[in-house]
Amino acid sequence: MSVSDREQLRLDFLAAAGLAEAARAPLPGDASTRRYERLTPPGGPTLMLMDQTPAAESPPADPAWTPEQRHAAGWNAVARLSAGRIEAFAAVAAHLKSLGLSAPEIPALDAPNGLAVLEDFGDALFARVIEDGAEETPLYLTAIEALAALHEAGTPPEVLTGPGGDWPLLTYDETALQGGADLFVDWLPRLDARVAFDAAAVAEWREAWAPIVASGAAGASVMAHRDYHAENLIWLPEREGPARVGMIDFQDAVRAHPSWDLHSLLQDARRDVSPALEAEALDRYFALRPQVDRAAFMADYAGLAALNEARIIGVFARLIARDGKPRYRQFLPRMWRHLNANLDQPALAPVARWFDRYVPAEARA
Repeated sequence: MSVSDREQLRLDFLAAAGLAEAARAPLPGDASTRRYERLTPPGGPTLMLMDQTPAAESPPADPAWTPEQRHAAGWNAVARLSAGRIEAFAAVAAHLKSLGLSAPEIPALDAPNGLAVLEDFGDALFARVIEDGAEETPLYLTAIEALAALHEAGTPPEVLTGPGGDWPLLTYDETALQGGADLFVDWLPRLDARVAFDAAAVAEWREAWAPIVASGAAGASVMAHRDYHAENLIWLPEREGPARVGMIDFQDAVRAHPSWDLHSLLQDARRDVSPALEAEALDRYFALRPQVDRAAFMADYAGLAALNEARIIGVFARLIARDGKPRYRQFLPRMWRHLNANLDQPALAPVARWFDRYVPAEARA
């Protein structure tokens, strides 16, 4: 579809939604194929236009596909990503709202064409509010309360229902977890000439991660936002309790281990979270969920955090080396610090030995 044809679709959609006269202001893009505009209707509250061309990415996974079929279909199927489908966003939003959590209302939707009008939560991203001088601890503890509420809701349904139709909530399984970890060995050598991994090294890599991957898949018991961090959470102080956390960018939600969103928040790629705040936040989480075996949980937390950090290093290497986005280089030292710290945990000894063998210390900073 041409750019002009896509624009005509947007114009027709906005007209049908009663927003033909709304002023439109594009928002800065991210690493995805989505785009957003802020809409300002005459005399009305601002809204957001979400625009995701359905054919812009490889297809999402069919729940019945084997690992081999998923690898053949492309990265979205391997990782169980939604391919940006609007109906996924709408179904996850409906589920979150059913639990009393804050996801945007969706006053207009055209799922087949990848268009939606969303409630505008504003610009008070946690990261920006903190930069402007707000105390970070209350925000993070409220984000923990929202996660605890999500996790206390129990095992989510296998199929979510939303205004755009049903959407399967797939498990973050062994194929997805190992596929994410493998981004590290696939892409870091293309960014850093100091490292190279032959077939034997890759086989050892997968063997070292196998217990962590298995534990992560076996513990997949809650809905995971999957990208839960200070750039995707919006402070809504006029609301109460966990609903003060406005959630966005959750279309890739899966059934996952409950530690996943915790370490995404507390071992963030984009901003520093102090060890003291991480410890206080984890204390709050376990206070809210006293039935959880803390020692077993934290062993999984360290292992899956390390796996996620290796995955993110691979993602950033790909964005820099393949996509020409050098700004992601600034985040690499932070991710290496998180990963190196987690590798000190006893359960990660096989992974730590792999790094000692194949990644020189000067490349891990």
